[in-house]
Amino acid sequence: MFTVLTRQPCEQAGLKVLSRTPAIIALVVLFLSIVVLMAITLIQTHQKEVVFPGPKYGIVLDAGSSRTTIYVYQWPAEKANNTGVVSQSFKCNVKGSGISNYAENPQDAPKAFEDCMQKVKGHIPVGLHGSTCVYLGATAGMRLLRLQNETAANEVLESIENYFKSQPFDFRDAQIISGQEEGIYGWITANYLMGNFLEKSLWHMWVHPSGKETTGALDLGGASTQISFAAEEKVGLNTSDIMKVTLYGYEYTLYTHSFQCYGRNEAEKRFLATLLQDYTTETTLTNPCYPQNYITTFTEAQVFGSLCTEDLRPERYNPNNTITFEGTGDPSLCREKVASLFNFSACHDHEACSFDGVYQPRVKGSFVAFAGFYYTANAFNLSGSFSLHAFNLSTWNFCSKNWNQLPLLLPQFDEQYARSYCFSAHYIYHLLVSGYKFTEESWPQIHFKKEVGNSSIAWSLGYMLSLTNQIPAESPLIRLPIKPSAFVGTLAFFAAVALLCLTYLVYLCVLSRNQRRSQHALDNMVDSE
Repeated sequence: MFTVLTRQPCEQAGLKVLSRTPAIIALVVLFLSIVVLMAITLIQTHQKEVVFPGPKYGIVLDAGSSRTTIYVYQWPAEKANNTGVVSQSFKCNVKGSGISNYAENPQDAPKAFEDCMQKVKGHIPVGLHGSTCVYLGATAGMRLLRLQNETAANEVLESIENYFKSQPFDFRDAQIISGQEEGIYGWITANYLMGNFLEKSLWHMWVHPSGKETTGALDLGGASTQISFAAEEKVGLNTSDIMKVTLYGYEYTLYTHSFQCYGRNEAEKRFLATLLQDYTTETTLTNPCYPQNYITTFTEAQVFGSLCTEDLRPERYNPNNTITFEGTGDPSLCREKVASLFNFSACHDHEACSFDGVYQPRVKGSFVAFAGFYYTANAFNLSGSFSLHAFNLSTWNFCSKNWNQLPLLLPQFDEQYARSYCFSAHYIYHLLVSGYKFTEESWPQIHFKKEVGNSSIAWSLGYMLSLTNQIPAESPLIRLPIKPSAFVGTLAFFAAVALLCLTYLVYLCVLSRNQRRSQHALDNMVDSE
């Protein structure tokens, strides 16, 4: 009995259709999974938002010999070449005198800060108070007090430290900075504000300006004066006044020197003391630098109480004795007598020497003169750049005026400053011309300025710039369109689906191949029968 094997075409076609349907579905799901994977990957990588951290704030108290000024600076948390791009955002002048005047009552020193600090708290966002650093730098007034009475100087600083520890800010330090540091920071400030370190490129990026020369800095304070400028690589033998400064990835070689007791206020005390040496018995003395018809009285303590005039005290010194000075308004005699404050002979005609035997390379290039230099020139309606002849002409004109005429000449009249502008002008002349060796040709290279833009020219900005080298930069925050956990989960799901579909398709392919082989073998058997 024979069994006849025959083909069934209709049944085989139905099976093929049924086997193709899962394959098509798997292919569609695989394609969609791949599209979804590519889409979310592109969105996650190209649609991310880079959120830069907000500004950082810093507070610097410039505790000078005559007053304290509080500066608030801000800069972006990400920094250029490890130095923050700092700008002044707030300034407040503390009422009263400098902190060195609180030697007898150190606990009262921080009380004067309260009004300004309340304004500072309102200026800086509350959420940033805890991360805002506070620094106090005391200058020549406190340097003199430390030499005269170190215990009193330490007590004043300790009182200030205790005050700031009770404030919401991050108080870091209250220190007496050296005259050399004051000079360097003043130089940094001047050049930073004038764009000699950084400038914005066409792409609004901060870059180092190519081929730009730096500017020298001349600072005249109440108790000291500083000169700082870029020196050549091969300079004199006295290396104590040569410093290396690194800012924004560049290194600069500087000459800087600070002259203690050569600030405007202390210099005038020394001038009055020298006048007294010429008249040992009289109680009323003439002062050629005071205006005509001006009379004022000082105690001996006001003149000789300073460390700068201590060695000029009379034998019968009595701090309570009074001395009366009467102005004669003699500009020629004033200039002659002011010259005695400097020891020019100590240089022995050496060109690389300013006065008192202090080494100084030849001045070159442009300079900015600020603080006392600016205020004196401004009183004569001079600012910016002008000739030495114009300065002398204004000096002679002002010094020849009667005391009663000065309120009409000065934009702001204050007796303490008005009576001394003539002395200040002659003092500046000798300091810059006879001392630093500026000439009629180089004098116009000096620019008398108070500020650049909205930022004051003061050592405090340079101090903050230097400190931002030590404050770590913050990395930008990258805000992704899909949360990382959701992105990873979605990526894993569709990758798994794609893998399953691919595995299923491979399985169908292998199964189809095996079926074809079996069918081919069966067909051969039927044909052979």
